[in-house]
Amino acid sequence: LCACRGQAVDCSGQRLFSVPAELPLDTGNLSLAHNRIASIPPGYLACYGQLRALDLRNNSLAALPAGLFLGARRLVHLDLSYNNFSLVPADMFREASGLLRLDLSHNPGLRRVHPLAFRGLAQLRELDLSHGALAAISLEALEGLPGLVGLRLGGNPWLCGCAMEPFLKWLRGRIQRCASDSQAAECRAPPEVAGAPLLSLTEESFQACHLTLTLDDYLFIAFVGFVVSIASVATNFLLGITANCCHRWSKASEDEDV
Repeated sequence: LCACRGQAVDCSGQRLFSVPAELPLDTGNLSLAHNRIASIPPGYLACYGQLRALDLRNNSLAALPAGLFLGARRLVHLDLSYNNFSLVPADMFREASGLLRLDLSHNPGLRRVHPLAFRGLAQLRELDLSHGALAAISLEALEGLPGLVGLRLGGNPWLCGCAMEPFLKWLRGRIQRCASDSQAAECRAPPEVAGAPLLSLTEESFQACHLTLTLDDYLFIAFVGFVVSIASVATNFLLGITANCCHRWSKASEDEDV
C-alpha cells in the first residue's frame, strides 16, 4: 500500500488502521497522513535511524507511546495535526532532540500542555498550537525553547485573566524575533475582553491584578461593615415599633367603631 521513492515512503490515504511493518531501514521521509491509525506500537521507530520527517496528520491518535523517538535522533519535522490529542504530557518529545518543526494544530480536544512537554527541544524553531481548546499555557513550557522563531496560537479559547499576564509579557518581548499569529489569537473570556487580540492587552489591562489592601483599607472596610450592621439593626427596630403602633391604632379604631 506504500509507495517508495528513494528514501521517501508514502503510505498516506490508504485507510490504514495500524502502522505498516518492515519499512526500508533507510527511510528518511515517512508519510502516514490521512489514515485511521489510533495507536503506534512502542519502539516502532527504533530501527529507522535515518528518519528526518514523519507525517501523522489526520489520523485518530490520542497519545504516543513512551520512548517512541528513541531511535529517531535525526527527526527534524513532526506533524501531529488533525488528531485527537487532549494533553501533551511531560517529556513527550524529549528523545527527538533534533526537532526543528512540530505541528500540533487542529487537535480540537487539546486542552492542556504540560509545563515540561517540550523539554529537550532546544533546537525547535517552529511550533504550531493553533485551533485547539487551550485556555491557557504554562510559560515554563515555552521558556525552554530558546531557538523558537515561529509560534502559532490562533483559534484557541484563551482565558485572559490575571494568570495570563506573565505569558503575554513574554510574548510581547519575543514578538520582534518570533513570527507569531498572536494578532489572530483572541481572548474568549472574561467578558470585558472577549474577542480582543492577545497582544492588544497592555500592562494597564492587568492593573486590577496588582491591587493590594493596606491595614487602613481593612480598618475602613471593618468600620463600614460595623456601621451598616448598626444601621440595619436600628432600621429593623424602628420598623418593629412602627408596625406595633399601627397595629394598636388599628385596634383602637375598631373598638371606637363598636
